[in-house]
Amino acid sequence: MDKERIITRIEDCGVVAVVRAESTDKAERIVDACMEGGVAAIELTFTVPHADKVIEALAKKYDPDDIILGAGTVMDAATARIAMLSGAQYIVSPCLDIDTVKMCNRYRVAVMPGIMSVTEAVRAMEYGADILKIFPGDLFGPRIIKDIRGPIPYAKMMPTGGVTADNVGEWIRAGAVAVGAGSSLTAGAKTGDYAAITETAKRFIDNIRAARAEL
Repeated sequence: MDKERIITRIEDCGVVAVVRAESTDKAERIVDACMEGGVAAIELTFTVPHADKVIEALAKKYDPDDIILGAGTVMDAATARIAMLSGAQYIVSPCLDIDTVKMCNRYRVAVMPGIMSVTEAVRAMEYGADILKIFPGDLFGPRIIKDIRGPIPYAKMMPTGGVTADNVGEWIRAGAVAVGAGSSLTAGAKTGDYAAITETAKRFIDNIRAARAEL
């Protein structure tokens, strides 16, 4: 699928579920719960052993028109390529690794490197980053989006870290094109309460829509 369409679908959804699952079965249950709540963008992190195998299994199970499947915590270009070959449609990094950005651009895969300053934002965009991952988002809060958009109003940013269903509206109103949500969205998986994930996903979607309606 064309990377521009992937980016548009992520922006339309407004929230990327950051999934850390030790098994394919658990990952599938989290994904099902998120999708039922309206969150189709899934980021499977490489902090999980054999994450590439889990991504491969998810890519085979779900229709690409129904899910936006990506790989997260990608620290280098080699891991990015493994993720792509496993079926990842976009790559997310906690930091700005230029070789990773170049690798993604080589294969026209959407890439979202982590940044935390105007200098990093400009550098990432110069190398072709599609969306800037503001990480850790809770370090400065929504004001960092406004501050970066001051000199760079055309920057597309997605905060991750500290984003909850309660404060997601603040991030959207500050200018975020989407947000990344980990434990604040998927915490129910720890106790087997997948229904809670679905309900939280619905709250994220509802609050994002409400915030966008105010813009």
